[in-house]
Amino acid sequence: MLKKHNHVIQLSDHFHYKHLFRFTFPSIIMLIFTSIYGVVDGFFVSNYVGKTAFTAVNFVIPILMILGSVGFMFGTGGGALIALTLGKGKKTKANELFSMLIYLSLGFGFILTVFGFLFLKPIAIALGAEGQLLEDCLIYGRVILLAIPASILQYEFQCLFATAGKPQLGLYITLAAGLTNAVLDALFIVIFSWGLEGAAAATGIGQCIGGILPLFYFARPNTSLLKLTKATFDGKAFFQICINGSSELMSNISSSLVSMLYNVQLLRYAGEDGVAAYGVLMYVNFIFLAAYIGFSVGVSPVIGYHYGAGNFSELKSLRKKSLKIISIFALLMFASSLFLARPLSRLFVGYDKSLLEMTLHGFSIFAFSFLFAGFAIFGSGFFTALNDGLTSALISFLRTLVFQIAAVLLLPLIWQLDGIWFSIVAAEFLSVLVAGIFLVNKQKKYHY
Repeated sequence: MLKKHNHVIQLSDHFHYKHLFRFTFPSIIMLIFTSIYGVVDGFFVSNYVGKTAFTAVNFVIPILMILGSVGFMFGTGGGALIALTLGKGKKTKANELFSMLIYLSLGFGFILTVFGFLFLKPIAIALGAEGQLLEDCLIYGRVILLAIPASILQYEFQCLFATAGKPQLGLYITLAAGLTNAVLDALFIVIFSWGLEGAAAATGIGQCIGGILPLFYFARPNTSLLKLTKATFDGKAFFQICINGSSELMSNISSSLVSMLYNVQLLRYAGEDGVAAYGVLMYVNFIFLAAYIGFSVGVSPVIGYHYGAGNFSELKSLRKKSLKIISIFALLMFASSLFLARPLSRLFVGYDKSLLEMTLHGFSIFAFSFLFAGFAIFGSGFFTALNDGLTSALISFLRTLVFQIAAVLLLPLIWQLDGIWFSIVAAEFLSVLVAGIFLVNKQKKYHY
């Protein structure tokens, strides 16, 4: 809960613009700081370890993100069901669902770590990594894999802190995790010269801060809406959580698969420099999309609560206000991406003139995607909050997989390297159309 003068913002409140922004702001900052993990690693690796190592980080991150994306599924899907349950006044049941989710997440985390160790090398080889690039991928990836259980919990708690009415506390923990990562990157890479192992260790320790600390908070008596208790497995609820969160799982897995495909295409059309340039664009993309995702995560429990309570006038108000806020975000991010293109590119690849020029040219095309991305992300998150996981998943599936794959395979045949940069813009534009169609057609059913 957030304090506004003497008033505590609660899920049951009426949300005007300032109210809504204050409640979602911590979630936005949380997701942005989490996305900065890879950015910080990339900066230190590119400038202090080398271009091939930087390419390796960008090459292997999509594989690692697929494993951690289970946390987003549990966090968004579980958060929606828990908020709905709280809206119905069933607090004990909400705590049981919350606790079941956390315990299952830890189990899944250890299983995925083992899976990662078994398949990281063959996947990297299949994607085209060889020689020093392959060795660097394995060095970085194997250290990060040890922190996958904490990574899953961190993604999950970013969603569940908002549901628990404590988005600010989630923000503080995420800030602590991000600062830990940045300080340790400087220490391990610059001072100790540990190279890629140091970068991976810094990220893994940061994820442990973000994933493990909240366990201690929720395990003790606290002032949030949720706490860890004894829980039995509820198969029906777990299935609903997975369906609710399937769109976010699909979005993260699809984005990672598409990133791998982009890397394969870039190796073909531009060599390792293409992968490095794409890495810089993806860092900006991670941060800007994190703002959209953070807003959707922050507003989701509010939408779920009012839908569960039958407050349809408030639901309609939330939908209208959210779309206006997304519109403002879109214009600001488009302008910011054009303004920041050169300083950001110089920060990461300023030491290589041809790579810098390739990156700047990619930026000039890629920036247009930020005008469209937020609307589809919010549309998917909106239906997750309404516990309509299938519609949400379909929007995400088309946005992050179908449209992107079609574009990145077809457009380079026409425009070569420019076709790769433009394919993201085309996919995001088509996704807005799909999200808009669903929002219009489902309006009567959900009374928003």
